[in-house]
Amino acid sequence: LVEVRADKAPAPAAGQMLVETIVSAISAGTEMLFYRGQAPRGIPVDSHLPALSEEVHYPLAYGYMAVGRITELGANVPAEWLGRVVFCFEPHTSHFLTTPETVMPVPPGISPEIACLLPNVETALNLVHDGAPLMGENVLVFGQGLVGLLTASLLSQFPLSRLVTVDRFPLRRQTSLSLGVTACLDPASPDLADSLHTLMPAGADLTYELSGAPATLNDAIAFTRFNGRVVIGSWYGEKTAPITLGGSFHRSRIRLLSSQVSTIAPELSGRWDKSRRFEVAWQALCHLVSESWITHRFPVERAAEAYQLLDQSPQDAILVLLEY
Repeated sequence: LVEVRADKAPAPAAGQMLVETIVSAISAGTEMLFYRGQAPRGIPVDSHLPALSEEVHYPLAYGYMAVGRITELGANVPAEWLGRVVFCFEPHTSHFLTTPETVMPVPPGISPEIACLLPNVETALNLVHDGAPLMGENVLVFGQGLVGLLTASLLSQFPLSRLVTVDRFPLRRQTSLSLGVTACLDPASPDLADSLHTLMPAGADLTYELSGAPATLNDAIAFTRFNGRVVIGSWYGEKTAPITLGGSFHRSRIRLLSSQVSTIAPELSGRWDKSRRFEVAWQALCHLVSESWITHRFPVERAAEAYQLLDQSPQDAILVLLEY
């Protein structure tokens, strides 16, 4: 159930700014877990984001991809902030209070609709960093939702031997093929194993599990070669599935890597921090994302329809926006 509630726009205190939201994007993977009640209780919604630091509870104001214009300044906020278009990790809302330290100005030439995807691009960068693809490797990506498409788009810029993606929805497969991947396959096809073996006879050197379906991890392991690595970028929430770690896995030396964007991999933290990664993400936004990926726009008053669409007809959507 999604409900839109009306309240007074807050007034900024000293050091605060009032932002009027232009557009916010729905995270089809993570937000569906909360929508369906599949997010684990007793943990913060997101301990790394001040706006989402409370424990999971319902009703819950959620979302973390908002772009808006600063319309009012509190005392001690420099006047140059007034009127700027900024990105912020805030739930879906028409107005919110924030501070200069917690927003990022949207660079010139990037529309608010595209700027919403900054967190997704940062996630894709993190996945690529954690997977560390090498020249000439065979790479396999399960899941071509928004994060999967962005990850494939980044990987397509590497001198790989093969880049193969897998998704169950024709719209996503068509979009994935437009990125220049070697092939995009249907996981429901009875010929999936044969097709992958033809494309990658020895298996994938690097496999990404980005489908959000725990059972897909078995396929990721099965199609990864000796001493390959599987990067798990999906957050399953409370969903579980039996994972086959017997058989060939025990001798395969395959590495299972957990990848989550809130932190930097320890081996990179001496050279990379969040600021550097966001800088690269802003640059990548200019050429990674197509406006054609925006399949649906809803006024915030019709937010319930947007979530119903993603829940019941995910095959029709790539990027769903709420407009204010």
